[in-house]
Amino acid sequence: MPAATIETRVRFAETDAMGVTHHANYLAWFEMARVHLLDQLGCPYRDLEAAGFLLPVLEAGLTYHRPTRFDDRVEVTVRLDLPVKARLRLTYEVRCGGAACAEGFTEHAFVDRAFRPVRPPEAFLAALARHDHAK
Repeated sequence: MPAATIETRVRFAETDAMGVTHHANYLAWFEMARVHLLDQLGCPYRDLEAAGFLLPVLEAGLTYHRPTRFDDRVEVTVRLDLPVKARLRLTYEVRCGGAACAEGFTEHAFVDRAFRPVRPPEAFLAALARHDHAK
């Protein structure tokens, strides 16, 4: 299962009146991790878009376990569930100081620029195959 981890720091602007990270920011962190995973696979999202493929979010879910606050260093790990078909599902874990803070998922579909469902591009499938062989 392909995976990647990013580290980020909670910015003051990402916190709410309670002093904790606003819930919407976790989805932005998920996106950062997802883009990093595609980079690590050798199939950057920018290249997918240039080839006419988009990956809109169809569904997202989050479960919060403990809050994060301004200046906390957080790690976001993303895993790509296999097999990949026209849809793909990614799961995420957010950790701070070794403790689990949140977990979630996003589900995406490969579509063309007219938002019609399409098969995953060959470049993406080849990147997954290279990852499997590198293990």
